[in-house]
Amino acid sequence: MAEAWLVLVTGVLMAVVAPVAGISAADAVSAAHERQFQDRHSVSAVLTEDPPARVSVDSTGGSAARVHATVRWTAADGTARTGETAVAPHLKAGDRTTAWLNGHGVLLRDPVSPSEARVESIAIGTVAASGTCLLLLIGERAGTALLNRRRAAQWEREWAEIDPWRRGHRLG
Repeated sequence: MAEAWLVLVTGVLMAVVAPVAGISAADAVSAAHERQFQDRHSVSAVLTEDPPARVSVDSTGGSAARVHATVRWTAADGTARTGETAVAPHLKAGDRTTAWLNGHGVLLRDPVSPSEARVESIAIGTVAASGTCLLLLIGERAGTALLNRRRAAQWEREWAEIDPWRRGHRLG
């Protein structure tokens, strides 16, 4: 009976808590990305060197098609700055590109696109929900093991009470 209740409670918790954990984690990641998007701004930058050659390039133009190269831009205070960021692989030294700075004017090496942020939020939410289910299942298995241990100990006590060989008595 206790084992049936344990399974039922675990199932209900999985149905309620796991989705809440997944949605909460996804919302937290999404909110963090939103803050990043609000704090960043673009500047026009010039490549100071040719980007490294790429063996294979994603033809869809996604982030996989980007390489890291050194760029130069003018900061808000008028000073020239350089740093490394992700750029399209077909660019050459002297070409203009867009670079992204955070709210403090620091160059973002690998800025996240909104679609990448959405995918990351979904992935983190899925992992959180799955991890919650796994923890609940581990708890249910541990509870079942404890119940089985308790049953075995009770069975041993009862058997010791009725087994004449264990009490040191012989029949007939």
